[in-house]
Amino acid sequence: MKVTNLQKSQCRIGDDIKAEALRLGFDAVGFAHAAPVSHEAAKAFTQWIAEGKHDCMQWATNYTDLRLDPTRLVEGAQTVISLAVNYLPRQIQEADAPQVARYAYGTDYHEVVRDMARQLAAYIKECTGHESRVCVDSAPILERYWAQQAGLGFIGLNTLLIIPGRGSFFFLCELVTTLPLTPDAPCTLTCGDCHACERRCPGGALSGGVLDAARCLSCQTIENRSEQLPEWVNEKIGNHLYGCDECQIACPHNRHATPTVHPEFQAREGVLHLTTQQVLSMTQEQFSATFRHSPIKRAKLAGLRRNAHLLKKK
Repeated sequence: MKVTNLQKSQCRIGDDIKAEALRLGFDAVGFAHAAPVSHEAAKAFTQWIAEGKHDCMQWATNYTDLRLDPTRLVEGAQTVISLAVNYLPRQIQEADAPQVARYAYGTDYHEVVRDMARQLAAYIKECTGHESRVCVDSAPILERYWAQQAGLGFIGLNTLLIIPGRGSFFFLCELVTTLPLTPDAPCTLTCGDCHACERRCPGGALSGGVLDAARCLSCQTIENRSEQLPEWVNEKIGNHLYGCDECQIACPHNRHATPTVHPEFQAREGVLHLTTQQVLSMTQEQFSATFRHSPIKRAKLAGLRRNAHLLKKK
């Protein structure tokens, strides 16, 4: 196949953008052609919503038309640039401590990753004149779908993006840009017949690559705003105070995962040595100070106390 001068130019600027993304601290970057998602992906998402498996994640029902077609997010969109940032902290909590999901050990990723992505968008604007919209949970877009299309990894049976040889402890973000770039080849790997995550999931929330949020400890301990959690949580919560990493811990792809180099995602002392009693006796002022710029603020003090009360009963 003859390669045109335009394709050569796209490859060169694409290489420059990837180099800049890595310089800014992203761990993986890839390109996909901006278009409506595949029929299979759209059907799977709409069926997931129709069956109520999003449960307390009501935000997932908003702007479905945009979520299934990123070209509606940016006029003239040509490319979805998918980016990943490793967040695995070097030091983790003791096994008998009230567990916090590792993504929440440090600074809120929305702040850190958004700043990195904005710098990349500015670089693209300066070099090419093209506009880019930064998406860090700030726009309705199927992040894992686009990461797979851009060749970063594949969506595992735990419903998370798995980067081959590097695991799943990654934040995802996208730039939807008007700049045409040569797409990368989609990742076609799968989990095969490994069902370790399904067997490990405390609530049995995983089945065939589909998540039932009503049975997910992470969803229930973070997203559920009710004063009381479903009865099954009382039996399965273990020592999960905020979120749950069990499906990731069980995943063979994470056996050799390396810690992040980003200091913002290392464990805070207030998280690393947190106790149930501290949570139960915490004032709003202490909560705000301890978890300033932390994802844990999403659960609010009331939600964290609710979870801590269940842990105390164990």
